[in-house]
Amino acid sequence: MNGDALYWNRNFHIEPTNVCAFACKFCSYRRGAGDPEAWDLSIEKMEEIAQSFVGKGITEVHIVGGVHPEHDLWFYTELIRRIKAILPDAAIKAYTAVELAYMIRKAGLSLEEGLRELQKAGMQAIPGGGAEIFDAALRSQICPEKGTAEEWLEVHEAAHKLGISTNATILYGHAETLEQRIDHLERLRTLQDKTGGFNAFIPLKYRAKHNQMAAAGEVSVVEDMKMLAMARIFLDNIPHIKAYWVMYGKAVAEMALAFGADDLDGTIDDSTKIFSMAGGDEKPRLTVNEIQKMAASASLRAVERDTLYNIL
Repeated sequence: MNGDALYWNRNFHIEPTNVCAFACKFCSYRRGAGDPEAWDLSIEKMEEIAQSFVGKGITEVHIVGGVHPEHDLWFYTELIRRIKAILPDAAIKAYTAVELAYMIRKAGLSLEEGLRELQKAGMQAIPGGGAEIFDAALRSQICPEKGTAEEWLEVHEAAHKLGISTNATILYGHAETLEQRIDHLERLRTLQDKTGGFNAFIPLKYRAKHNQMAAAGEVSVVEDMKMLAMARIFLDNIPHIKAYWVMYGKAVAEMALAFGADDLDGTIDDSTKIFSMAGGDEKPRLTVNEIQKMAASASLRAVERDTLYNIL
């Protein structure tokens, strides 16, 4: 579908908080309020982070974090407005469906009304996190407090109807069966047939450090490549498959380019802790030169893109 193109972008992450109302068993990121490892950044502090990237050619700001029990929709719309004022040329890709459902419900608005407020503030896309695995029985075991699969799909469908592009994910390699993986992919493909709003699919490997499911261990790199290859074939209506190098590590992400991935995500510049806290790349930073070398080693062309896959 994408020929010899390997897509990437200049991005960084802002993670407002790791305080979360939910306590998913696979999560290494979440902390309770008052925990010495918890953080809850002020809007002013997040403005400082954005300011540090001025002049670096950034085209995307990726904002996700825990579902903070006290922050509401208006906190998050104000954050978007302030970041957009500092980096007007960067797209804001913000908040997982889980965060969105919580903040919009807390504001007493319908999904459409809440998403319109965020859109008005400057949100242009939604990341794919929070999908985990859609099977209800398994969700009841590993993330019983989190919203349902139906809620995640409903948020993304509502976004697509408003012209907001989104990504999709799966969390694999923990307690799920192959049948449950296929069910998950089938639901994504069905929604994509209906709306066409997914830009990319990102298989997220369960990383086993520092969480309640650590005893499950991690699947092999062979299994990672099978997951990517299956996704490429099965999700024939989603245009991009992402090898998220922060989660896989650079060497495995490079290998993934031979198994169906056409996108590496972006430069990131050591701005995310979600996977490093679970055993991923400790200081996630990828230079343009490294991306070009990875592409060349896979006989691909490194193509800089924006959030919506317009070629830059």
